[in-house]
Amino acid sequence: MVTREKFIVQLMKLGNLPAEPENDVVEWRQGADEARDRGGSIKGITLTHQQKIQALEFVKEKMADKLPEEEHPKVAFGWAARDQSGVLSPFKFSRRATGEKDVSFKVLYCGMCHSDLHMIKNEWGNSTYPLVPGHEIVGVVTEVGSKVEKFKVGHKVGVGCMVGSCYSCDNCTNDLENYCSQMILTYSAKYYDGTITYGGYSDIMVADEHFVVRIPDSLPLDATAPLLCAGITVYSPLKYYGLDKPGFHVGVVGLGGLGHMAVKFAKAMGAKVTVISTSPNKKQEAIKRLSADSFLVSRDQDQIQAATGTMDGIIDTVSASHPLLPLTGLLKSHGKLILVGAPEKPFELPAFPLLMGRKVVGGSCIGGMKETQEMVDFAAKHGITSDIEVIPVEYVNTAMERMLKADVRYRFVIDIGNTIKSSI
Repeated sequence: MVTREKFIVQLMKLGNLPAEPENDVVEWRQGADEARDRGGSIKGITLTHQQKIQALEFVKEKMADKLPEEEHPKVAFGWAARDQSGVLSPFKFSRRATGEKDVSFKVLYCGMCHSDLHMIKNEWGNSTYPLVPGHEIVGVVTEVGSKVEKFKVGHKVGVGCMVGSCYSCDNCTNDLENYCSQMILTYSAKYYDGTITYGGYSDIMVADEHFVVRIPDSLPLDATAPLLCAGITVYSPLKYYGLDKPGFHVGVVGLGGLGHMAVKFAKAMGAKVTVISTSPNKKQEAIKRLSADSFLVSRDQDQIQAATGTMDGIIDTVSASHPLLPLTGLLKSHGKLILVGAPEKPFELPAFPLLMGRKVVGGSCIGGMKETQEMVDFAAKHGITSDIEVIPVEYVNTAMERMLKADVRYRFVIDIGNTIKSSI
């Protein structure tokens, strides 16, 4: 049962709905806006609890009857998957009008995350079609709402993996919106108004300023886009689990989109970094190009044995099934093995190797908005960007096939600004 208080919290985040002539909706919106402006106070809302429920359902019903290009006033273009084949093609839809707390921006680049590949094929079972992927979105602000405080027209900005949360739970109040049970994903999720969110394989974006990141002018937009997912995914566990101490020995399992970012951030934090990979041919890349200190072939038992008990922590970025037991053996006592990849099959791990050394196996998923901004600022200070291959939007289906084969060094980034218009 939804309590009045919980329902009003939901209402406070239901801004930017299309105006309707019916008095109940107009008055409901005014009351919701007043509550939001007061930071949660319900003073001034005159509607009854039942009226608010009716108003909310009314708006959702109205939105459900509309085609994607009719839901909102802003015309938008993108590339979308229509079904589980995952094939992307041109797609007309719409974005909401810029609300008083919203930032609208022209999308210039969007990174391609491996999760996009899973989502377009519904491999995780939670995809909603039509699906416009993309949660590594960067561009330039074109319009801001009247109550936006952090951004101005012309600012370089980005949006990552989420565009909403409840704002009131313990996680949200502690800058951990990424762990909010009502966190709203940037694409293929239901927004507060009941419409489906669409991602960054598109020409424009509108988001609440709370979920927008300022990109420092010193960072190139194309190579910065992947930081909004891959970057924060590895930065957050390095910080939270205390692996950011100068002189610590940090292992990085896997040298892909996440792994190469983990190497860069850990090195900038002053760590000694060892790359752990199944591919011996990546050694030169890891040491010469990314400045890792050493390299281990995970299938070479002599190398693994020689490195036993030498690492303070390990960031495991691999999403394919692989054994964890050899990795725990590389840890010192009190060492931490942190998983940021998501293999489909459950891991098997005996307890005694953890008990004998008080070792920890943990996980981490992106980061909150405050930490994401901190990560981008850290990247600017240390000159950290992603290694990318820029592609036109027409190449996205081929890029997905190549990504499935790990045939990219290390992240595809779509040149939205220069190529999407010509393809619609």
